Amino acid sequence: MRTPNVQQLCFMVILPVFVYASLVAGTTGKIAGKVVDAQTKEALPGVNVLIAGTAMGASSDVDGEYFILNVPPGRYELKASGVGFTPVSVSGVNVTIDQTTRIAFQMQSRTVEIGDVTVTATRPIVQRDLTSTVASVGSDQLSKIPVEDVSTVVNLQAGVIEGHFRGGRTNEVKYLIDGVSVNDVFSGNYAMQAEVNSIQEIQVLSGTFNAEYGEALSGVVNQVTKIAGDAYEGEISFYTGDYVTTRGDQFKTITRDLPVGGFPVLAEPSIFLHGGSPTKLYNIQGSLSGPVPFTNGLLSFYLSGRKFYDEGYIYGRRVFNPSDSSSFAGQDNSKWYIGATGDDALVPMNFQDRLSLQGKLAVKVGSGKGIVFSGFYQHQKYRDYDYRFQLNPDGDYKKYQKSYLGSASYTHMFSDAMFMDVTGSIFSSDFKQYVYEDPLDPPMDAASLASVYVDPRYVNPERMRDAGANAYLTGCTQNWHFNHNTRTTTGRVDVTSQATPLHQIKFGGEVNLHRLIYQDYQIHVDASNGFVPTMPLPGDFDFNYYTNNPYQFAVYLQDKIELSYLVVNVGLRYDYFQPDGQRLLYPDQVAALDSLTPPYPEEYFSKASVKSQFSPRFGLSYPITDRGAVHISYGHFFQIPPFDYLYRNPNLRIPLSGDSPEFVGNVIGNADLQPQRTTMYEIGLQQELTADLGLTVTGYYKDIRNLLGIVVHIKNNVKKYGEYVNLDYGAVKGFTVALEKRLVGGFGANVDYTFQVAEGNASDPNDDFNKAQSSPPVEVNKQLVPLSWDRRHALNVTVSVGTPGDFIGSLIWRLGTGLPYTPSLQNQRTGLENSDNKPLYNTVDLYLTKDFAFSPLRMSVFLKVYNLFDTANEPNVFGDTGRAGYTLELTRSQQAPLGVNSIQQYYTRPDFFSAPRQVLLGATLGL
Repeated sequence: MRTPNVQQLCFMVILPVFVYASLVAGTTGKIAGKVVDAQTKEALPGVNVLIAGTAMGASSDVDGEYFILNVPPGRYELKASGVGFTPVSVSGVNVTIDQTTRIAFQMQSRTVEIGDVTVTATRPIVQRDLTSTVASVGSDQLSKIPVEDVSTVVNLQAGVIEGHFRGGRTNEVKYLIDGVSVNDVFSGNYAMQAEVNSIQEIQVLSGTFNAEYGEALSGVVNQVTKIAGDAYEGEISFYTGDYVTTRGDQFKTITRDLPVGGFPVLAEPSIFLHGGSPTKLYNIQGSLSGPVPFTNGLLSFYLSGRKFYDEGYIYGRRVFNPSDSSSFAGQDNSKWYIGATGDDALVPMNFQDRLSLQGKLAVKVGSGKGIVFSGFYQHQKYRDYDYRFQLNPDGDYKKYQKSYLGSASYTHMFSDAMFMDVTGSIFSSDFKQYVYEDPLDPPMDAASLASVYVDPRYVNPERMRDAGANAYLTGCTQNWHFNHNTRTTTGRVDVTSQATPLHQIKFGGEVNLHRLIYQDYQIHVDASNGFVPTMPLPGDFDFNYYTNNPYQFAVYLQDKIELSYLVVNVGLRYDYFQPDGQRLLYPDQVAALDSLTPPYPEEYFSKASVKSQFSPRFGLSYPITDRGAVHISYGHFFQIPPFDYLYRNPNLRIPLSGDSPEFVGNVIGNADLQPQRTTMYEIGLQQELTADLGLTVTGYYKDIRNLLGIVVHIKNNVKKYGEYVNLDYGAVKGFTVALEKRLVGGFGANVDYTFQVAEGNASDPNDDFNKAQSSPPVEVNKQLVPLSWDRRHALNVTVSVGTPGDFIGSLIWRLGTGLPYTPSLQNQRTGLENSDNKPLYNTVDLYLTKDFAFSPLRMSVFLKVYNLFDTANEPNVFGDTGRAGYTLELTRSQQAPLGVNSIQQYYTRPDFFSAPRQVLLGATLGL
């Protein structure tokens, strides 16, 4: 590690002296209210208010006010008792992360002969302390709607389009599990998500979130998982199903019939794509929690796991093996040679395979939550469909990702009005992409690599050129290996203090120590080595590797002021980042060198500088009536670019112009990149229309600066390469309208509509480089254009009927205008960038569940149907027609491809269409 150890140690020692702690970014809420005499309405001091089944509680002060801090999200029962008064219980008290739940008590004198009073609380339609947009989805809501993962829940929220929060890029969102970040710092995207069955609450912050949240430009997703109770609880659930579709023409597979000089036929699949086999789509999940035996309540545990497998809806056929070779020389197909040795088996080409495990152990010490040890493990195997490998499916990449999260937290209560949590965590993510696994384990020196066994099934990349244009590959393997491993060690402290009845102060800080190891290399198979697969050595042109150890820290101060007529959130955050890298000072001089072989002169480099920023946050909520409130908010936000862009190609291996634009090494990173910055503004209205119907209207604007782009360095049109710089920008404006009808009287609904204009000068950091590499190059003209995820109109409707605990039926309808695309003809642009739109997006999902009670067991059976009406949505289209199922290439007068497929077969793209109808049937058994 080249970063100064003294700085790290000093900061880690000094920070706890100045700052106390909480359980990382918001994982608890607050209960507060007032206790009065039911007859006189006078304040009652000294009344005890307790959360049933816990040690948490408080006493009312001289003004009758009480508050309980550090309450995990969930539903509780409150009990109030005082000398000379009848005890009062309030059930159904719902606590939400970072919000105040207000419960008032009216106490009856014992001179009035009545029994204990029990009241059922209802969550207020208007959350008066909400100063920016926050959506909270609890476990009870998750159990009523058809969702399989956290990303699906997130995409149901207003202003979120396919993971893009209010027009931002997907890696501008921070994902947390129990307050700990699970973003892969290499890509910026999340590398782990909690499973739905283990979640207590999902909080989606898409507005101007508070100063305790950092390293996010567009939003935060906070996943808080369940904790163990005092009694044993458990459940196990299983489902299986199939894709059921009448859209057979879009998911055809090719038969084994390969006559010389002719074309195979397309075979339509059964209406059941998997043939109804339960081994091709299944889900098994379960959980168990409770006290650890023989520990007298000192220890409690929570365990959960999930195994999910889905073969997907796109298949290839193993007509060819990767080692096969064919010859299609000339148009005389009678002289063609087709070497097909495959077994004709169908092979899934967009499968998903995921295993998730979670464990928690709580030690009840002190008056707070005590010590909690948590562990998460997730292993994902999947494949992204590449249509060129339709007949040679074993030659394409598979992808693997393993993620681990371990954390320990301790809660210390200084008093009823002040508590501290300290948390340490390690998050590790390992990503690999290859065709055949190789025993390369970083780091390795040259001597070790010389003896590494390389899988002999890798073949000469010339096999990719056996067939001509518009033809499926008839052999070959992808010969690159990609691997990156990231590890983030985090120490965080925060303190929450109800300093006065009006001021809740929260302040804290965190240190993040990162380690990033990256490798990519190409297996060599050519005449120079006798066509024996061999590996390059580290430092060779096609073996890129690096190890970097950047670190960052942040501190913040947040004050929540709760007046009877106004709620104010005001905060300030300071972020600091040490890149641990070097910046190329004179890129044009490097391009001018006669030789492109590194190393380059040391004077061409400088050490990347420290980056820092103060970010103010402000929000207020003003109740305009007893049933309505207006809020406004404003904030500055700071995010380090994904580390891939900082450290890519550190040895500056730059190919000559004319090499494939996909060649690894034609773009260099920039360790001196500036942080990306966003300024957000928001104004909104909450209004209670009836006791169970509420309206929310929100308008917002975002100014996005310092986004990543590429500057292309060219010298005499001979040497060309790109360098990442901060030059892109964007602007987003829009509004949302949401109606919430609670599930009362057997009917509930949520409706939200979003209008949004998301524009920027580039949707992808690599846009300018891709334009420069096209033939002919596209002129770069920086101007605001619709971003690729700019859905102008989006509507989400969720309707639920029935009675919880008996029968529930839910339906989700999502409707939206098509996303932009760039018109083109024969791969040449015919219109401005993103100047046209894809067809309308429209889908409906259904969920039915019926509960049965067999004391002490409970059971439910359920049916989930995704894409109920089997709608053929078109997320990808051909640039010449704007449709997924038709291209003008089919009308051109052209010769048949030099290969085994026809033009019609080649342009049949199942991946251009959405997944067909999926029907799942399952059951849950619980204790």
